[in-house]
This record gives sequence, structure tokens and C-alpha cells, in this order.
Amino acid sequence: MSKTGIIGVLAALLVIVCAFFPWSVIESRHLVFTGVNGTGSSYGEPGKLNIVLSVMAIILFLVKNSWISKINLFVGGFLAAWTLRNMLLYARCEMGECPQPGVALYISLAAALVVFGCVLFTRTGK
Repeated sequence: MSKTGIIGVLAALLVIVCAFFPWSVIESRHLVFTGVNGTGSSYGEPGKLNIVLSVMAIILFLVKNSWISKINLFVGGFLAAWTLRNMLLYARCEMGECPQPGVALYISLAAALVVFGCVLFTRTGK
């Protein structure tokens, strides 16, 4: 496995770990939101899709095939876009209440972008 593949797998694992840490905190209501626990909000549980996409990316990084690499390009791009959407959703102000975004939200976005970058720069098999 190439260096970019290893970095991509580690970044995807970091996305999975960040889904379980606080993404947003609303101090006035004493609410803490993670990617897999959106109790008290209408956010849902978008971290579950992050986990599924990250697991798919890890599996696709381990397989060397040109078609698989093209599928991984879609999965990595969708993971990056979905994580950006999550950051915009969890960090926005609503009805005069501005949540305090957690560090895991930004780390998750950075790791998803690293996954996408590693997919772009990984050499494909023939």
C-alpha cells in the first residue's frame, strides 16, 4: 500500500472517531450534540453516514483496481461534502441561539478533506 493510501486510511479512521466526540454545545439549554447523538435537536444523526462512508473508503483504499479507485473518488468526495454540510449545520446560529462548535467538528472536516486528497493522489492499478 502506498503512503497516500495509509494516510487516507488513518484520516478515515479519524473521521470515525470524531463522530463520537462533541460537535456542538448549546450552553443555555445544556445540550451537547455529537455526530451520532442529536437528542434535543432536529439535526438527526449525520455522523452515522460519516462512519459508513469512512468504512467504505477504508475498504476501497485496500483494494487495488482502477474501477475501485474511481468508486473511491466518489466516496471520498461525498464524505468531504457531507462533512462540510455537517459543519455548516452544527455551527450555524438559529433563532438567536449560537452553538459553540466543538473541535471534533473541524478535525472531522479536515480529515475528510485529507481522505479526498489521498484518493486523488493515490496511484491506481491497471
